[in-house]
Amino acid sequence: MADPITLGRITILAFINSVNPCQIAMLILVLVAIMGGQEEVKAKKRILYAGLAFISAIFLGYLFYGLVLVQLFQTFTSFLLTGSVYLKYFIAIFSMVIGALQIKDFFMYKPGSLGTEMPIWMRSKAKRIIEKITSPAGAFVIGIIISLFLTPCTMAPLLVATESLANLGLLGALPWLLYFNLIIVLPLLIITFIVYKGLGSAQQVSDWRARNIRKMHLIAGIIFLLVGFSLLLGWL
Repeated sequence: MADPITLGRITILAFINSVNPCQIAMLILVLVAIMGGQEEVKAKKRILYAGLAFISAIFLGYLFYGLVLVQLFQTFTSFLLTGSVYLKYFIAIFSMVIGALQIKDFFMYKPGSLGTEMPIWMRSKAKRIIEKITSPAGAFVIGIIISLFLTPCTMAPLLVATESLANLGLLGALPWLLYFNLIIVLPLLIITFIVYKGLGSAQQVSDWRARNIRKMHLIAGIIFLLVGFSLLLGWL
């Protein structure tokens, strides 16, 4: 039996899913690439459009995964009636493993760590591609790629949410998924707004991230551990 749907529960799960250092890093790279070598006014407009294009792609990617998962949970309803407890245990253990890896990166940080960051070999290729971006359309394509290939690593909260939403059907689940995804992209919207308004350059945001990367992994790790324990104890 799926857990009850409440606004608070969906909000908490979405907030947890929004803690994604990789997506933040990719957005910063996109903004830096768009900003380079352009007049300030023109660059600011491109930053806004590119940021929103990247975020829209992430939003649509999560929406795609969410709808697919809702449909899968509906298809396997008979299994869920007897196996939902085991599924929840699996998600809980998966969350705790990811949390432990994130906390490990606080104490022994290594760029491209397994399960917590984009692999080094992929990062260098992504950076070369991103540096060639000159338009919001390019930023959108990068966002789609990021959402399709990296989202599965951090989608444990989405799995929990869509299991509950499956009883509503695709149309019934859609408003909840739109709300869920809006919270997921909120940190990305804030970063884009900060850079666009001149409250901090993309490079300054990038430098801040580099200085605080260990703390970001620690916070993400604690959150994922709490999710795992909450699922095991029936609190979430």
